[in-house]
Formats: sequence, structure tokens, C-alpha cells
Amino acid sequence: MKLFKSIILGLAGLMTFSSCNDWLDINDNPNTPAQAVVPVNTLLPWVQYHLAYATGAHGYRSQFICQAFTATSRTHRDGCSAQWEATTSMCTTPYQQFFVGAGPNIVDMYEKAIATEAWHYAGAALILKSYGFLLMADIYGEMPYHEANAASAKPKYDSCETIYTECLKNIDEALEYFNKQQPNSASVPALSAGDTWNGGDVQKWIKMAYLLKARTINQLSKKSKYYDADLILECLSKAQQSIEDDTYIQCEDVKETSSDFISTDPMKTNYNWDQTYNGNRHITMPTKWLENLLVNFDDKGIEDPRADKILAWRQFSIDGEKVWKRGIGVDMQSKVRMPNGLANFIARADGGWKPSIAERAQDSVYVGIYAGSAGVYNTPNIFYKAIDNWYPSSGNVYVRPNSPYLWATYAEACFIKAEVLMKKNDKDGAFAAYKAGIQANIDEINKMLLIWNNDPAYADCPSMGQMEQSKIDAFMNGAIGTSADISMEKIMTQKFIAMLYSTVNWNDMRRHDYQNYMGWEMPAEYFENATALKKIPLGKQWNRIMQCSHETNYNAEELAAIQPHYADDDIWTYEIWWDIEE
Repeated sequence: MKLFKSIILGLAGLMTFSSCNDWLDINDNPNTPAQAVVPVNTLLPWVQYHLAYATGAHGYRSQFICQAFTATSRTHRDGCSAQWEATTSMCTTPYQQFFVGAGPNIVDMYEKAIATEAWHYAGAALILKSYGFLLMADIYGEMPYHEANAASAKPKYDSCETIYTECLKNIDEALEYFNKQQPNSASVPALSAGDTWNGGDVQKWIKMAYLLKARTINQLSKKSKYYDADLILECLSKAQQSIEDDTYIQCEDVKETSSDFISTDPMKTNYNWDQTYNGNRHITMPTKWLENLLVNFDDKGIEDPRADKILAWRQFSIDGEKVWKRGIGVDMQSKVRMPNGLANFIARADGGWKPSIAERAQDSVYVGIYAGSAGVYNTPNIFYKAIDNWYPSSGNVYVRPNSPYLWATYAEACFIKAEVLMKKNDKDGAFAAYKAGIQANIDEINKMLLIWNNDPAYADCPSMGQMEQSKIDAFMNGAIGTSADISMEKIMTQKFIAMLYSTVNWNDMRRHDYQNYMGWEMPAEYFENATALKKIPLGKQWNRIMQCSHETNYNAEELAAIQPHYADDDIWTYEIWWDIEE
């Protein structure tokens, strides 16, 4: 895919950047012809940005397949995914962001790091490369790896198995580099000079690497040749041990003069928010399945303290009084969206909400998961308000322009451990890890909420404040069960909540054959949608994303050599290598 390097040279050179962020405030764009002189500390943040955008885009969009979210529209990309109607609009963005935005810079960063003995940058390059190629394999199944940056514009494909084994090697090599001492030289920049995620904290990169290794081996649970429960546990012992070890990508809601040349999105905002801000903001809704998990987990009648933060709120005027109301979930196991979808609601200055479909006024009970932006929309704050005196919507804690993006977390480490120990029939250990994972995610969200704590504009909105300790205690002591009744269903369901918007969720669902998730069912609309049934025939499952047009148009011969069914209507159902039971 050397072709992508020439594409990026031509497009990115047209941009100029002005920003308060050091990595945007540069004279030499790393994607311009002057790239040969760009140092590793300038390349790193660009790789981080494009990889994170690729991951964020797929993570967000895949949650509709998973049935966490739906859309008012049945013909929009996300509304189609929610009814299991696969569309080609799912195919391109992660691919472009990784191969066009991140890939060439990863190669250059690694080569320059090795040449200058900037070992920590070499380690970072290999870890980010592994994240990216694993993402591509998990989405598409097969992808060029060995020839991805070769001279040929039509590189040969590698199998998912090859990509996984090579990435595991890269992670081990990266750990060797992170454990090496860089030269104390002005010509070798400290990792902190370029690292926008961990601020140059090498120990956080090491923990991130071990979590990625544990995640990757755990993903191979159907492959006895590669799955090693004890090795996973060993990796987890060296991964995050508390939320203080988490990798949070800090995001900002500020006016920008730059934008992503691939997506045209702002570059400092949260990647989940980026998926909603440009035309999607009114249409995204939680499902009743997600709401049920948060409101009445395991039928205990005890609400999860995270419910107020994950389900969005909207302000109404009732008898002249401003009242915040939390939205309810859309029942995708019913036909409530049929035939023409749900109404969007547009705020009015009197506090009422005007439905886009007059006869669907009752849809006001559904509150869209979108937020405003002072930097992009010119709203007074991150509440969504079209103009200042209109009534606001809150968004949720994960989908605000300045929400941190959770990249590598202690919560995930705990849930991987719980799954492994459950398979080893260690129920006490599995329950302890499961409980720790739930608590970690609650603590992670509470930490995120601190961003908005001191702004009086948010004081009365239940979506914004800290979770009450009494609610946390009631949930942890009364809803999650005990070691006597721990189950894989509980572990995977709570992991799903903790990993909301992560690419891990769809990987796990496929790996568990869409089982082990409490109350999960197929969307009812699927069974009456001829297009959906053509692409995912009855009795089959959604297992991959079709290759994007860049590959099918320009590299079809090599693609056909490894996946002869790439153009079939039901290619979406073909299992990815790690998902094929031995």
C-alpha cells in the first residue's frame, strides 16, 4: 500500500495548522514531502490521532450491531445496522484512517527511532502498529500485512492468523524497547515530547502493551494452539492495577482552525462525539436492552448508578417549570420503528419539542444521545442547544466533545481476568475480578465526570454530577450477585457495559456466538427486512465487514486469491479466523 503514501503526500500538504496543541502547532506536517526531516516526536501524535479515530469510528458504529443503540431513521447507516441490514457505508472510515493517516507515519517513526536509538518511540510504533492491524483483521478478516507498505500498489493479502501472530511478536519486541534506556542526548527526544496519550509515562505504555497482549490472546479463545489462560493471567499481572494506570485520551472542546483531512472532523474532540456531530446528532437512541441492563440488572430491581450518566437527558417545560427527563430505550425486539422510523425532536424556545413526524409526538420519551459544542456549534457549553434560549439535551458521559476517550483500562483487565478464571472454574476468583471490573468502570466514569463538576451550568442536570455513593453501594451489594451465582453471562454483560463504544464489544459478541449476554435478542425488524435477510441470511450471524471499495476496485485480484467470496451478498456472515470453532 505504498500508494497511500503518495495520496497522503498530495492531500495533507494542502493543510496548514494553527492550534494550542503542540502536535498541531508545527511547521512541518509529517505527511508532506518534507517528511524525511520530521522527527519521531512529531510523527507520534499524528499516528495516535489517526489510529484513535479509526478505532473510535468502528467502536461507535459497531455498537448498533451489538444492539446497544439504534437510530430514529431506518435508512441511515446506524439505523440499518441496528436492524442488521449491512451497508457499505460501514466499510471505509477505519480503513482510511489507519492505512492513509497512521500507516506511513508508523513506518517512518519506527525506522527513524531505530536509526537514532529512540527506543521508546520504536516501542510505541510497534504497539500502535499492532493495535491498527489487529483492528483491520477484526473488521475485515484478511488484509495486507507484510506488503502493506511495500512498493506495490497491489500488495498480497495476509491471513488473520498471520496478522495476529505477527502482532503478538511486535508487542513482545515493543516491550523490549520500552525496557531499554534511551540515550541521554539532545538528538533523541524524550517520549514525553510526542506522547499525547500517556504524557511520556513509559510504565503506562508497558501496562498498555501487556493489556493488549492479554486481550489478543483472550480473543483466540477458540484456538487451542494460541490460547493460553496462564499467559493471559501473567500479562494481566503486569497490566493496569488501578484506574490510575489507565490510558485516557484527553479531548477538548475548543475552536479549531484545522480539521482531519480524511474525515474533515475537528481533531481535538472525542471520537465518539465526532460520529454524531455532523448530521447524526438527533437520531441516535439507546435501546431498551441497554436501558434494561442499566435499570434492572439481573431482575434485582436496583438501578445501576451509571444509568443517569449513560442514558441521555432532555429538559422540558412542564406548566412553566423547567424539568429534566431521562430518555427511555427503543425496543428493538418490537416493530416500533416500522415502517418509517421514529420522530426527531427539535427544541423550541418555549421549552417544547417539535417532532419531525407530527403523528409521532409520543416519541418524545426517547432522548437522542448527542451533545453540543462551544467550539464547533458555538453553543454556550456542551449541552446541545441550537440557540441560547432553547432548552438543552445532555448527551452521555462518553459522547461529549471534551469527554476523555478510554483507550486502555483497568476495568477491561479485570473482566478479561474474570472470563479466564470462570473458564478455569475458579468462581471465587472470577467473581472478585468481575466485581473489581464493575467498580473500576464506575470509578472511571466518576473521574470523567469531574470535568463538568465546577460549572454551574450543569449543576441541576442528573447526567453531569458525580454518582451518589449510596447508589453505588446499593448496586454493588445488591444487584451484581455473589460468587455462588456468578456466570459467564453476568461477566460478559457487565463487561459490555464497561466497554461501551469499544471495538472489544463486537469482537466479544462474535467470539461468544451472540450468547452470554443477558436478555439479548435479534432485532425484530431484521426478520421482515428483505435486504437484511439477503446479506445475512436467516440462521446466520453478522461476523465481519465487507472490504471497502479501495480494495475491491484496485486490489481485487489479490483479495480474491485469499477470499474468493469477497463480493458475495452474504460475505458479512463469513467467520473471521479467530471465530471459527476448532
